[in-house]
Amino acid sequence: MPALTLPCMIFKTQKWMDDYYASDMRCGDLSEKQLKSNFHMLDVSTKVDPYTLTKITAFSQPQSMFYGYPRVNEKLTRQQCAAILFDEFRQLSRTFAIYSPYKPLIEQMITHMQKNNGTPFRHMLLDIALREQIISDNTGDSTRILLQKALNSAIDWQNKSLPKNKKDELKQAILDGRLPKFDRFKDNFNGMGITIHDTAATHIIIKSLEIDNDRYHAIVHYKVQDHFGLDNNDILNSRFSHFRFFRIWFVLQRYVNFAFRPFMTTMEATIEINGVRDDNKK
Repeated sequence: MPALTLPCMIFKTQKWMDDYYASDMRCGDLSEKQLKSNFHMLDVSTKVDPYTLTKITAFSQPQSMFYGYPRVNEKLTRQQCAAILFDEFRQLSRTFAIYSPYKPLIEQMITHMQKNNGTPFRHMLLDIALREQIISDNTGDSTRILLQKALNSAIDWQNKSLPKNKKDELKQAILDGRLPKFDRFKDNFNGMGITIHDTAATHIIIKSLEIDNDRYHAIVHYKVQDHFGLDNNDILNSRFSHFRFFRIWFVLQRYVNFAFRPFMTTMEATIEINGVRDDNKK
């Protein structure tokens, strides 16, 4: 049986990379009426009214003793209103990024969105976070551990090669596991849960494989992509809509008068997998 030619992609998700047609990549597609009636986007900001482009003052708050008195609302340009919303957006993000080296990421990603060019976002901290997640996952669902076991079984030890027909076994091992995500308890506070949380697309490549007697050494590369954007289901979920942070995000992205573009976040990590021949198969 011929050996698998390396490097070789052994796994990729059904969702593809660079899917700019995904539902969470829409922008500027909703009117004020739709936002209010379909998504209950009434109480968006504490600073500005995104629909009337006016500042919110104590006099305009229903709980104020002066509510209803004649007043002059300070009018804003669309750009001024958006700038205030983005400042509030950044401020609210700090609740989700209290500590850890990854804390700066969310504010940088919000600022990237504010630039409104829709270009992909890359950062060394994302790559570090992905590698840490893969290496530290020692559960039975770890794709790293499952791939290690699959390689132990798939390697042709006599010919010191990885047979081509074993590729599906390696893919199945990953399918049986859980792809890297950032939904651990600590991700609620370290900044990774709010920047990435779930992921959209994953590619896993075996770059090289060295077999020496009863041991092997593999270099495996993960490429993971997520979308920094919200779709309808996100904001209709009470877990998200409860937070002003997400309501501001949704209006900045989806309201026709703002239409700030969502973008792709890409992270990559290369890990080593070492294994020993299964004694039962000697």
